[in-house]
Amino acid sequence: MDRTLEVRTPESIAFSYELAGVGSRFLAVAIDLTIQIALLVLLVWVLSVVAPRAPGVPTHNVAYNAGVAIGIALVFLIFYGYFVLFEWLWNGQTPGKRMMGIRVVRDGGYPLDFMGSLIRNLIRVGEMLAGFYALSAVVAVFSPLNKRVGDLAAGTIVIREGRMESPEALLREVAEPVYAATAYVSGEERALIRRFLERRDDLVSQRRLAIARQLAERVRPRLPAELQRLGDEALLERL
Repeated sequence: MDRTLEVRTPESIAFSYELAGVGSRFLAVAIDLTIQIALLVLLVWVLSVVAPRAPGVPTHNVAYNAGVAIGIALVFLIFYGYFVLFEWLWNGQTPGKRMMGIRVVRDGGYPLDFMGSLIRNLIRVGEMLAGFYALSAVVAVFSPLNKRVGDLAAGTIVIREGRMESPEALLREVAEPVYAATAYVSGEERALIRRFLERRDDLVSQRRLAIARQLAERVRPRLPAELQRLGDEALLERL
């Protein structure tokens, strides 16, 4: 079931997120699991080629036992480190989540940090053992925010990558001072740009880039050639 969550910042800026449903989340897990199994098969093949155990080598041999320990560590890394690293480095997404158009963020819509990813995915170990995510599915269905147990512990939610609202939404219900127009932008546009620059560090990366692009494209045709060559955020900073 898909639900919508509205988040209001301390500055009274409202963002609306569409929560990812249980179906899309489990399809993402299925895609990730397929990738993990492929990586595991590749790992077994590599180990069988580069590190075969010669006949007669006792299993208590130090090198053999070290190899077994490394293999177990690599299996753990593939199945659980996979989620932690991808969600941390890919701004809340794994390959499966990216294909399904969903993303993990912290409560309030803030970007996922390493600790949040670590907590939610360590708990994934127990969730997977508990009937292969059956408990997670039940908890998510009855949670108002579609949260599984790991989300509850880490303070995270899973959202859909929705279409960006117009930049004017940044000023919704915000008492903003009146800005004078300049040679290139109106007073309203200056207010929009100022509000974006103040809040950009709190926005999810993709949302930040989309708003910056919309604002820059709105004023770029009116600017001198030397300004038009700047990147989106650099251009807004100059204005």
